[in-house]
Amino acid sequence: MDTAKAPGRNVRLLIVDDETGFAEVLCKRMRRRGVEAASAESGDEAVRLLRREEFDVAIVDLKLQGMNGIEILKVFRLMAPEMPVLMLTGHGSEEARDECIKLGAAGYLSKPVEFDRLLDKAFELSAGRERA
Repeated sequence: MDTAKAPGRNVRLLIVDDETGFAEVLCKRMRRRGVEAASAESGDEAVRLLRREEFDVAIVDLKLQGMNGIEILKVFRLMAPEMPVLMLTGHGSEEARDECIKLGAAGYLSKPVEFDRLLDKAFELSAGRERA
């Protein structure tokens, strides 16, 4: 896939990660590629954003302070069941991956992840949502 620009339309992406520097850099890089990216540092902040705005795809870190990624996934499935949620973690396990997939995660990637792979996955999930 040509990752130079979003296929067909802007992709609206929500990034939930308590590593502020990582989330900010990821948002900036996504925006340079035509993705409308917003970030939240906590589950509570992510839920507030999702109440106010619609997103095509969410990328959620598994390990967060307070509400963890699995809890956020459960809430997102209730709030926006059509929105694909991609889990991203640096501290995951096979059991956590299996639970996330069982709960409806669209994918599960380990940090560090290549930016282009993450971008391609966001475009792929957004395109899949468009067809649905």
